[in-house]
Amino acid sequence: MGFFDSEIVQEEAKQLFQDYQSLIQLGGNYGKFDREGKLMYIEQMEAIMDRYKVFMKRFELSEDFSAQMMVEQLKTQLGQAGMTPQQMFDQMAQTLARMKSQIDK
Repeated sequence: MGFFDSEIVQEEAKQLFQDYQSLIQLGGNYGKFDREGKLMYIEQMEAIMDRYKVFMKRFELSEDFSAQMMVEQLKTQLGQAGMTPQQMFDQMAQTLARMKSQIDK
């Protein structure tokens, strides 16, 4: 069975994408959130990033050709922007840390 043939993988990818999209939409109102709302938003975004890291690690560890192609496509796309997947995750973490530090300002 291929990596993408797994119902678990398909469901997890679908849920991760939906959760991320919902959070991005919600983020449009971030400036209107109170302190606790901002903290909750940041924590939820951190949790999604953690889930995404795990999901990507599964791609990297898989011997499935399709999964390896996804990893290479991501590396190519990020490379065109001048970064690696690790740099992308680091940058996201820095952005969320900065948002946290600015909550009380």
